[in-house]
Amino acid sequence: MFGIVRPCSHGLTPGMKQEWTAHLCGLCLTLRGDHGQLARVVTNYDGLLVSVLTDAQSAPAPGRRRTAGPCPLRGMRTAEVARGQGARLAAAVSLVLAAAKIRDHVTDGDGHLARRPVAAAARRVAAGWDRAGARTGTAVGFDTAVLVEAVERQPGIEALAGPGTPLTVISEPTETATAAAFAHTAHLAQRPQNAAPLAEAGRLFGRLAHLLDAVEDRSADAAGGAWNPLTATGAPLTEARRLCEDALHGISLALRDVAFEDRRLVHALLVHELRRSVDRAFGLGRCGHTGHEPTAAHPGTGGPGQWGPGGAGTPGPPQAFGPSGGAGSQPFPPGGPAAHGASWPQFGQGGLPGGGFDGFGGGDGGGAGGPGRPPRKPRGFFAGCAAFVGLCCTCRMCCAAEYEGPWSRRKREGCCRDCDCDCPDAGCCECLQCCECFNCGC
Repeated sequence: MFGIVRPCSHGLTPGMKQEWTAHLCGLCLTLRGDHGQLARVVTNYDGLLVSVLTDAQSAPAPGRRRTAGPCPLRGMRTAEVARGQGARLAAAVSLVLAAAKIRDHVTDGDGHLARRPVAAAARRVAAGWDRAGARTGTAVGFDTAVLVEAVERQPGIEALAGPGTPLTVISEPTETATAAAFAHTAHLAQRPQNAAPLAEAGRLFGRLAHLLDAVEDRSADAAGGAWNPLTATGAPLTEARRLCEDALHGISLALRDVAFEDRRLVHALLVHELRRSVDRAFGLGRCGHTGHEPTAAHPGTGGPGQWGPGGAGTPGPPQAFGPSGGAGSQPFPPGGPAAHGASWPQFGQGGLPGGGFDGFGGGDGGGAGGPGRPPRKPRGFFAGCAAFVGLCCTCRMCCAAEYEGPWSRRKREGCCRDCDCDCPDAGCCECLQCCECFNCGC
């Protein structure tokens, strides 16, 4: 399970956390029920946004939830999980993008995929997932060809990119694919008037995913000689940060134009948790809802949502993302965010070549090896699958304070552990009440 939108326990009420888990388990069980056990490895946090959006626009109806049996990731407890067209659309998107990423790894000869027998087996798995995703997409009226076409266009765009190429040109295929997936949720919910604003929100989400992936992987890509949008175009981190801030603001505005039955979970994930993901990627803190005292790892964090001299989410000048925001400040401590433990979870192993579409999103962990150490070599596809099964069966993926990502080998936190931000209690998070009553101006 991967993703950039990974809720902080202090940012969700108990009811919203239960809803989020229902969508996550619903996606996983839909993949298993429609496509077999192996397909569950493409379960991801960002893919379930499609299910969340569909549900949030739909009126309450019988059959939207079902009781699932005990699962190791839930501590062998039963749970009410999401079912229906939203979960199936999320499954279709996840399968197609995972298949694309497998083919990308095969082409690059990564790890064990450099061996012909393993590569041939991986191609068969990718082809099967492509067909499965297309079948499920057709069943819910979604043409997955738009995703495949975006994947196929990405290498050509990257090949033509050079110094001075706008980052938005490189992220365009990602934006197009995520816009199509988000917009289709309006048709599933029978609210066609929502399609345009949701497409805009999806487009900006795709841009964020691409940019965060590029920022998080920059050090590892440089060490491994891999292509990276920031390196190829010569764009500074301050420009990537500016585009991320613009995308965050645009998503918030677009969601205001969407008619929801219940917008609380959507707002919490696509407004507050996206902010937290951006802050993590740029090394500005772990919890976007509360401040942290400056530390050696994150000297630039000092107030709620701070990323400029004004604190509390007040943007400073582009050069002022550093420790003091004053003259001579650097965007990050020496070595960049990855060298100082900046971490954010990734959408997984499905995506566009060259770091664009890791599912919808980017980097699946933080810190490529830690300060002064080279990045750890990722596992191959099948070795990662074996590690994934081991993590699931031992409940480490759910309950561990920290574990090693099955494919990327980067550090991640267990999805059900308590948030490790320094909140004394849940009430300190200002977003908690605004997500509950929606009287704020977020």
